[in-house]
Amino acid sequence: MATDLRLRESDEIQGDVIAGFKKDHVTLLFLKFEDTIRARNWLRDLAPQIATTRQVAAFNEAFSEARRASGGDDPKSLKATWLGVSFTYEGMKMLSDKDPFEQDPNPGTGPGAFKEGSAKRAGALGDTGDNSPERWKFGNGKNQPVHAVLTIASDTVEGLNNALTTQRNAATDAKIVIIFQQNAEHMGGARKGKEHFGFKDGISEPGVRFFDRPSPTTDDEVDGHPGTRIIPAGEFVVGEEVAAGSFTDYPEWAKNGSFQVVRRLAQDVPSWWAQVSVRLGELKQAKAVPETATVDWLAARLVGRWRSGAPVCKHQIQDPTGDPNAASDNDFDFREDPDGLVTPVFSHLRKTSPRGGLRPGPNTDPIPAHFLDGRRIMRRGAPYGQPFDPTSGAPGSGADEERGLLFVSYQADIARQFEFIQVDWIDEPTFPPGPNNPPPAEEEPGQDPVIAQADVHYKSQDPGGAVKHTPLSFRQFVRTEGSVYAFSPSISTLTALSEGRLVPLAGQQAGQQLPQPGGKGYPCDTFLPVPDQQRKGGQSQYWVCHNGLYRKISVADGFRSADGLVKGDSAYATRPSLKGVGRIDCVLPIPDQQGPDGKSWYWLFHSTGGKQVYRTVSIAGGTKHTDVKERDDRDLTAWPSLQGVERVDCFLPVPDQQRVNGKSWYWVFHTSGGQQLYRLISIADGSAHTDVWERADWDLTAWASLNGIGKVDCFLPVPDQQRVGGQSQYWVFHGENYRRIAVSDGAGHRDFQVLRDRSCNLWTSLQ
Repeated sequence: MATDLRLRESDEIQGDVIAGFKKDHVTLLFLKFEDTIRARNWLRDLAPQIATTRQVAAFNEAFSEARRASGGDDPKSLKATWLGVSFTYEGMKMLSDKDPFEQDPNPGTGPGAFKEGSAKRAGALGDTGDNSPERWKFGNGKNQPVHAVLTIASDTVEGLNNALTTQRNAATDAKIVIIFQQNAEHMGGARKGKEHFGFKDGISEPGVRFFDRPSPTTDDEVDGHPGTRIIPAGEFVVGEEVAAGSFTDYPEWAKNGSFQVVRRLAQDVPSWWAQVSVRLGELKQAKAVPETATVDWLAARLVGRWRSGAPVCKHQIQDPTGDPNAASDNDFDFREDPDGLVTPVFSHLRKTSPRGGLRPGPNTDPIPAHFLDGRRIMRRGAPYGQPFDPTSGAPGSGADEERGLLFVSYQADIARQFEFIQVDWIDEPTFPPGPNNPPPAEEEPGQDPVIAQADVHYKSQDPGGAVKHTPLSFRQFVRTEGSVYAFSPSISTLTALSEGRLVPLAGQQAGQQLPQPGGKGYPCDTFLPVPDQQRKGGQSQYWVCHNGLYRKISVADGFRSADGLVKGDSAYATRPSLKGVGRIDCVLPIPDQQGPDGKSWYWLFHSTGGKQVYRTVSIAGGTKHTDVKERDDRDLTAWPSLQGVERVDCFLPVPDQQRVNGKSWYWVFHTSGGQQLYRLISIADGSAHTDVWERADWDLTAWASLNGIGKVDCFLPVPDQQRVGGQSQYWVFHGENYRRIAVSDGAGHRDFQVLRDRSCNLWTSLQ
């Protein structure tokens, strides 16, 4: 029976929720709306750019395959930049102009937590004193309420900065206030994958039913990751099946969405490690630990894992740094260590993810692992600030510099999942429960000594087997400096919010754009770049050809790519090079003949008498752009690379293979037997322009970005998005619609949608 992985194909669920952006460079913008109409227009433009689960899952899978093929090195050719967006209760209320909840939700429920927000619930979460909202950098609910959180994540600094500039400009245009910008970055080198205290992070993340492939031996674990449980998808995505005992009643707008918690957690790294050293001395004085125990040895027991990520319960003596399997090991529980003599019951690992072996009370059987599924969260986020390294002399590496963890989690119910873990597990001194109820003071586990202020009792055994309890006090060196509760809507709900509604209109499908207002768009046969008017003064000009007519348009650089009509329609007959041409099918610039001696040369493919032929034309620079037919029409048989092609529909240059070693490569989209296919060809520089058919025909299903398109009419490069951050973007015109796609550099040339289909009548120049 085929495995059901339907959520991998979702165009409704945002990409960071269950697929995970997994990028080295991340920025979160905390936004405040000043004007409802402008905010809706901003969201209308933003919504098609939001990454979906389908896009992110496909990219991550290709990245993992390439990484395995290279022996573990990150593939340099696969790069992407993703966007995600979420809204606070007040943000959704402002966009929809109504209360998202018809009835006031119970404060003890997930909807109640979302409506109240994290600032009002700070006391219950232990965010008091130095952690109180009055000290927060964002989310304090005072003069600068947060309405939206925009996530930008990229594989490269360049990709992040380009997207960040674009989004900041878009916010400015919409009169949206950027309250706070939180940058984060995964560390490299020996610190790769670790947080600032020095421990590998993100190891214990769960799998998701209908997204992660289950093991062939047990469908409760992720294939290839023993011990990593597969959790019902409804614990992270509203509307999917939930774990036993979980239930939350949400309105229709929440379907396929997820609730997001964002927290800025500052870490005082040198003070925490100094404290561990002092506590180690106390334990040695009490003869509660071996004399050979090191600071790393004790720190590993406070965390539950060694710095490498290896679990202490399997590696009690030292960190197995040379074992990559140990570093990602989740195949363990604490059934054999109920008293915490190996992994202390107060360890961060046991306080946040108690696993199998947890007993609800004295003389009771352990709780089955699946009973804890309803408490799991999907953690994202990344470290911020430079690593503490005072000997390096690097900027930002000193003891007093800002550094910490940008904590992000997704869950279906903030109260039942995130808040329960924080309040009932991390901050509850009697959790996990021991053999006595109520426990004597010396048997209370205490709070989490890694992230909280905690009084704990370290359990050890003397040579005779007697258990002793050594009290230890830990100060808190992790502070909350900001917190927001938000909701990451489905793509359909994003569209609805941009139109002032909470739910999509009847009949609007997932990811489907409703018909746009305005007249019928101007269908495009092809675009021809005006030779000396590309990226000039912040705009580029093109001739647009259709059905015997052409017009001149302009496209501006920048986020909106604003277009305008420069000159209205004229007949082909007015151009000498187009004499006898009834329909231009496509135009291909001759690669080594763009601009020499003030002229640019092109192969022009056109249909006449039911047959496609091509000719060579040139266009001079200058105000008149004088054109000449340089060579008469010839049959396609003159091109060896077009063998078997009935009609060429369009060319798409392979972005990183233009004029490389004297050759340029192209994908040729052509119609044969009534079906559009594509092939790969190359054209050499030089007078002969030798062409070669490099790769056989494939159908369009091989392009993820062209999903749902039966025939591509033409491509238009986005002028200021060519070879930016390892990607090139294009508008794809098909029928009366267009979409925007990206193609990555590198051998795989990974492609994905950037904007979904919209009507061509949204182009002012194509009316």
